Amino acid sequence: MNKSGSRSRETAEIVAIQALAFIAEEPERMAAFLSATGIEAATIRDAARAPDFLVGVLEHMLGDESLLIAFADSAAIDPAEIARARHALGGSLDRDLP
Repeated sequence: MNKSGSRSRETAEIVAIQALAFIAEEPERMAAFLSATGIEAATIRDAARAPDFLVGVLEHMLGDESLLIAFADSAAIDPAEIARARHALGGSLDRDLP
Protein backbone atom coordinates (compact mmCIF):
# COMPACT_ATOMS: atom_id res chain seq x y z
CA MET A 1 0.00 0.00 0.00
CA ASN A 2 1.32 3.45 -0.83
CA LYS A 3 1.85 6.21 1.71
CA SER A 4 -1.31 8.02 0.63
CA GLY A 5 -3.37 4.85 1.12
CA SER A 6 -1.78 4.23 4.51
CA ARG A 7 -2.53 7.77 5.62
CA SER A 8 -6.07 7.50 4.35
CA ARG A 9 -6.65 4.27 6.27
CA GLU A 10 -4.95 5.68 9.37
CA THR A 11 -7.12 8.80 9.20
CA ALA A 12 -10.21 6.63 8.73
CA GLU A 13 -9.29 4.55 11.78
CA ILE A 14 -8.87 7.73 13.82
CA VAL A 15 -12.32 8.94 12.72
CA ALA A 16 -13.82 5.56 13.67
CA ILE A 17 -12.14 5.59 17.07
CA GLN A 18 -13.41 9.13 17.66
CA ALA A 19 -16.89 7.95 16.63
CA LEU A 20 -16.73 5.08 19.11
CA ALA A 21 -15.61 7.44 21.87
CA PHE A 22 -18.51 9.76 20.98
CA ILE A 23 -20.95 6.84 21.16
CA ALA A 24 -19.52 5.72 24.50
CA GLU A 25 -19.91 9.20 26.04
CA GLU A 26 -23.67 8.75 26.45
CA PRO A 27 -25.26 5.62 27.93
CA GLU A 28 -28.22 5.85 25.53
CA ARG A 29 -25.95 6.00 22.47
CA MET A 30 -23.87 3.11 23.77
CA ALA A 31 -26.96 1.03 24.51
CA ALA A 32 -28.24 1.62 20.98
CA PHE A 33 -24.85 0.65 19.52
CA LEU A 34 -24.65 -2.52 21.60
CA SER A 35 -28.23 -3.43 20.71
CA ALA A 36 -27.68 -2.84 16.99
CA THR A 37 -24.44 -4.79 16.85
CA GLY A 38 -25.32 -7.58 19.26
CA ILE A 39 -22.07 -6.98 21.13
CA GLU A 40 -22.26 -7.19 24.90
CA ALA A 41 -20.69 -4.42 26.97
CA ALA A 42 -18.45 -6.92 28.73
CA THR A 43 -17.00 -8.13 25.43
CA ILE A 44 -16.58 -4.85 23.58
CA ARG A 45 -12.81 -4.79 24.11
CA ASP A 46 -12.49 -8.23 22.54
CA ALA A 47 -14.87 -7.28 19.74
CA ALA A 48 -12.82 -4.16 19.03
CA ARG A 49 -9.90 -6.40 18.00
CA ALA A 50 -11.90 -7.78 15.06
CA PRO A 51 -10.84 -6.28 11.72
CA ASP A 52 -14.34 -5.13 10.80
CA PHE A 53 -15.19 -3.58 14.15
CA LEU A 54 -14.28 -0.02 13.13
CA VAL A 55 -16.21 -0.49 9.89
CA GLY A 56 -19.22 -1.47 12.00
CA VAL A 57 -18.82 1.63 14.18
CA LEU A 58 -18.92 3.87 11.11
CA GLU A 59 -21.78 1.94 9.53
CA HIS A 60 -23.76 2.35 12.75
CA MET A 61 -23.06 6.07 12.65
CA LEU A 62 -24.05 6.31 8.99
CA GLY A 63 -27.30 4.48 9.70
CA ASP A 64 -28.54 7.13 12.13
CA GLU A 65 -28.64 10.62 10.65
CA SER A 66 -29.13 12.41 13.97
CA LEU A 67 -26.17 10.52 15.48
CA LEU A 68 -24.11 11.23 12.36
CA ILE A 69 -24.81 14.97 12.49
CA ALA A 70 -24.22 15.16 16.25
CA PHE A 71 -20.86 13.39 15.90
CA ALA A 72 -19.81 15.47 12.90
CA ASP A 73 -20.66 18.66 14.79
CA SER A 74 -18.81 17.44 17.87
CA ALA A 75 -15.72 16.47 15.87
CA ALA A 76 -15.95 19.58 13.66
CA ILE A 77 -15.89 17.51 10.47
CA ASP A 78 -18.07 17.29 7.39
CA PRO A 79 -20.54 14.39 7.78
CA ALA A 80 -19.42 13.16 4.35
CA GLU A 81 -15.98 12.57 5.88
CA ILE A 82 -17.49 9.74 7.91
CA ALA A 83 -18.70 8.01 4.73
CA ARG A 84 -15.27 8.51 3.15
CA ALA A 85 -13.64 7.03 6.26
CA ARG A 86 -15.96 4.03 6.05
CA HIS A 87 -15.00 3.57 2.40
CA ALA A 88 -11.28 3.87 3.21
CA LEU A 89 -11.56 1.04 5.73
CA GLY A 90 -12.67 -1.32 3.00
CA GLY A 91 -15.76 -2.81 1.51
CA SER A 92 -18.34 -0.97 -0.47
CA LEU A 93 -21.04 1.47 0.44
CA ASP A 94 -24.58 1.53 -0.84
CA ARG A 95 -24.42 5.31 -0.54
CA ASP A 96 -23.08 7.91 -2.95
CA LEU A 97 -19.93 9.60 -1.73
CA PRO A 98 -19.65 13.32 -2.41
